[in-house]
Amino acid sequence: MKYPLVYELNVRCWLRELSARAGQVIRLGNVPAAEFADWQARGFTHVWPMGLWEVGPRSRTECLANPDLRRACAESLPDFHEADLLGSPYAAAAYRVARELGGDAGLRAFRQRLHAAGLKLLVDFVPNHVGLDHPWVHDHPQWFVHSTRPAPETFRQSTDAGELWIAHGKDPNFPAWTDTAQLDYRRPDTRVAVGEALQALARRCDGVRCDMAMLLLNDVFVQTWRDFPASEPPPATEFWAKALRTVKAAQPDFLFVAEAYWGLEPRLQELGFDYTYDKQLYDHVVARDYRGLHRHLATRPPAFQRASLHFLENHDEPRIATRLSPAEHRAAALLTLGLPGARLVHEGQLTGARLRALIQLGRRPPEPVDPEVQAAYDHLLRVLADSAVGHGEGKLLAPRPAWGENPTWENFVVVLWQREAPDFDLVVVNLTPCRSQCYAPLEAPNLTQYNWRLADRLGEERYERYGDDLESQGLFLDVPPHAGQLFHFQPL
Repeated sequence: MKYPLVYELNVRCWLRELSARAGQVIRLGNVPAAEFADWQARGFTHVWPMGLWEVGPRSRTECLANPDLRRACAESLPDFHEADLLGSPYAAAAYRVARELGGDAGLRAFRQRLHAAGLKLLVDFVPNHVGLDHPWVHDHPQWFVHSTRPAPETFRQSTDAGELWIAHGKDPNFPAWTDTAQLDYRRPDTRVAVGEALQALARRCDGVRCDMAMLLLNDVFVQTWRDFPASEPPPATEFWAKALRTVKAAQPDFLFVAEAYWGLEPRLQELGFDYTYDKQLYDHVVARDYRGLHRHLATRPPAFQRASLHFLENHDEPRIATRLSPAEHRAAALLTLGLPGARLVHEGQLTGARLRALIQLGRRPPEPVDPEVQAAYDHLLRVLADSAVGHGEGKLLAPRPAWGENPTWENFVVVLWQREAPDFDLVVVNLTPCRSQCYAPLEAPNLTQYNWRLADRLGEERYERYGDDLESQGLFLDVPPHAGQLFHFQPL
């Protein structure tokens, strides 16, 4: 098995900056070959160009009229102009690639070149809502949550049967997204239409990242929209079960990633998602909640971990370089890249970017590269690409105390990876600011048949150990604060 390593690009800003460096217009169809070679060398399996979809004038106008958004744009870009505000790519008018990015033909060419480099294409699927300019709003207003009279967080839409007030899309914990229209998953015809849209999109890519996937769960949806009457009882089955199964029947290797929160990730995994966001891991890391992090890892079943997507950044979160020190950042990077499951790296994370780019903007301020962060990631990704990490079976180990009154064994995260026996790799992470010791039981087959040479792929440490001792005691580890090590084991 090979776990995905996904690279997320802010495609609008990335193409603009590529064009500036190249001195010519770069769109998806003519991205320089060096980009593909770099992704391949770093070990990425999927590229996710976030921001592909066309945004219509009605949704963009709504953004321009939002004083809070305009204020945020001005703070992000000191020389902000209205032309920079393109609108949210999550208020799509259709699953058409924006013309200025190269259109659908450009995406086809981009995908072909990814495939030639051994990479796959991941794109956004936004099932909860559509942009105000989507043709369904005019042609099929009944497919949306609506009222026959004015209501908060709705907009008026004229129809052949009279006026309706269609709800804006929303997360129930936050104000509505006023540039969107909320699809009604209590209606079978809505489900059919969205399912067909997903099938059509799946033929153009190798996987989808499903935005706010938990909002479509039956109980969540009914509770969120309880104040808007349904025309009929909601279906007893979950939308995702049939939708994912239908796509997988035609494309068995298609990748489904769910943006998911609220502890609903296991339900989405059971419904067929290959991977769900592990936001809890991220929250523990940035809060420096080491006890909570270890409890999270220790209490989740291995199957849950294997179906989780781990990250330190994405377009919704602050830049990790503003949250962690360089030493903490290095250790946390190895943690998120070294656990079983999918891994996500965000553009700018690799160069120590500190400014978060608003997704509604087509431009971001220039930022110098942090050479320390860049060098650390260059080294880490190239080492991991040559290791067993992310390949085969990864097993989270349970460290033991090094001696009686020493609690620092609880500071370790240790993962054993094996691709081709007898060699194996051991990820060792100590996120805490304390020097720590433990014994790590090595659950590797045929351990006692050999004596072993250990070499830290990320550092200079070299050891030799007897297989019998490793079997009976485990591997003694004594590591500094914020340690990140990757030991390669091979027989002497």
